[in-house]
Amino acid sequence: MRFRSSKINEFRLWGLLLTMGGMGLMIVGLAGVVFNWGQVGKVIAGIFMVIGMLGMLGSVGVYFWAGMLSTSAVSLECPECGKATKMLGKTDRCMFCKTVLTFDPKYAPPSEAASEPAGK
Repeated sequence: MRFRSSKINEFRLWGLLLTMGGMGLMIVGLAGVVFNWGQVGKVIAGIFMVIGMLGMLGSVGVYFWAGMLSTSAVSLECPECGKATKMLGKTDRCMFCKTVLTFDPKYAPPSEAASEPAGK
């Protein structure tokens, strides 16, 4: 499985990265005005403000999408840590302990009990 945490948390991570990136771009663009680069500085600030705003709007979209997915996710109790977590799709990971969760036995990871010899 390519996800290292739950799918919902991965979407939230991308939303956070877009938020931080958008804010960072707006702050960098502000240097054109703060350091008084004249007319070119104002143009640079405007361009970076627009790009940063698009990043921030993208993060709003990602957070909205993650919230909508979260409302339709199946809630279950993790067999490892016992905490309530949400599962999207056929396989997912626990939000807390990262245990692989699935309802389909063919996607289940091999269990330790099945791989031990019968005499032990």
